[in-house]
Amino acid sequence: MTTYSAKASEIQKKWILIDAEGLVVGRLATLIAMRLRGKHKASYTPHVDDGDNVIVINADKVVFTGRKYQNKKYYWHTGYIGGIKERTARAILEGRFPERVVEKAVERMIPEGPLGRQQLKNLRVYAGTEHPHAAQQPELLDVKSLNKKNARA
Repeated sequence: MTTYSAKASEIQKKWILIDAEGLVVGRLATLIAMRLRGKHKASYTPHVDDGDNVIVINADKVVFTGRKYQNKKYYWHTGYIGGIKERTARAILEGRFPERVVEKAVERMIPEGPLGRQQLKNLRVYAGTEHPHAAQQPELLDVKSLNKKNARA
């Protein structure tokens, strides 16, 4: 018996639409990362991009558990000496680009390297309900019904 290894020509990618309104960020990000990597498929191959294309709408309406909304900090460095910067999750969600919270959570769950960067390009996150991918006919994935802990009231 040999191990099955998917080839690039055999892969079939689907389009998935997720409404993130009221969903917990970490639980949503793990589900999206699994879909992007293709681990939900029986044909999963670690060195091939066989994941689906994921569209996330209402990313500005995600929620955090506990006190993460006020206390969670996102750090980055400017490249200059003493150039460490920080911003809270609240400041990002109430700011100009609230979809970056979901993007950053998913990005940190995908392995670094060329394959991870390629898989991350299959993620599209939008703050509102509108998205330009209606022609791809994405199928809706109801994350709230998968587990009661996925959503907060």
